[in-house]
Amino acid sequence: MTEAAIRITDLRKVYAGGKEALKGVSFDVPRGSIFGLLGPNGAGKSTTINILAGLVTKTSGTADIWGFDIDAHPRNAKNSIGIVPQEIVFDPFFTPFETLENVAGLYGVPPARRRSMELLKAVHLDDKAHAYARTLSGGMKRRLLVAKAMVHSPPILVLDEPTAGVDVELRQHLWAYVRELNAAGVTIVLTTHYLEEAEELCDRIAIINHGEVIANKPTRELVDMAQEKVVEITLDRDMDAIPRSPIFHKAELKAGRVLAITYSKRVANAGQVLDAVQAAGYGIADVSTREPDLEDVFLNLTRAG
Repeated sequence: MTEAAIRITDLRKVYAGGKEALKGVSFDVPRGSIFGLLGPNGAGKSTTINILAGLVTKTSGTADIWGFDIDAHPRNAKNSIGIVPQEIVFDPFFTPFETLENVAGLYGVPPARRRSMELLKAVHLDDKAHAYARTLSGGMKRRLLVAKAMVHSPPILVLDEPTAGVDVELRQHLWAYVRELNAAGVTIVLTTHYLEEAEELCDRIAIINHGEVIANKPTRELVDMAQEKVVEITLDRDMDAIPRSPIFHKAELKAGRVLAITYSKRVANAGQVLDAVQAAGYGIADVSTREPDLEDVFLNLTRAG
């Protein structure tokens, strides 16, 4: 199936008082992909997700979920998506098992087709199946939200900051489960402030800023947009003054005799940087380089915006 899992076209949202949260947002989420939706706080990510979830009414534009328009076919659209919210929302007086059973009932899943224990085992909560949800730790509650979002077996799972407040080990368990879901054909939409996670996990990333999409590319292409590179040079002696060159974007002294030089790949290469340092009268004892990453691209794009 080549149709997009989610198709958003010219989506706009103006809140009472004139606050324009979305200014014509458009993007497609390919079926079977892990799609990153990134942006600073207040950029419009949560508004977009809440429109898809039916929690916020859009001002204009269209949104299709698994081929169903959210206005023309709201029930089918909602059945096609599971959303894990930022906020930890649950009933503290139900056990995790009861929580999943209740949510499955709300979605009309018959008892014979419910997978409550299977889902709890998948998110490593089967040993807590019959404990009160209020006794769970923060990380456990987040994993329970993931299981809640999957009770009706939706083809799309949206994870809105799923690892906020989750320790490293639990985060790894969560991402392993997300990869399993994706391998089984579930389309994943992820928002996160951990950009290294997005770079590692996502096939494609859209960056939203001030209510507008400012980038939407395959992850590798997006990272390749970064043109600045850093080379750290350990000099053979103490510096009298930091060397200067027109090809240096920035040069700063770090610990000891280590000089960190930032340069543009459009202007120079590492060999020319080293030549400029040696031309200033310094010998080179050691060299290391740092390739640009998603964080560099993200900061450059959002600061420009």
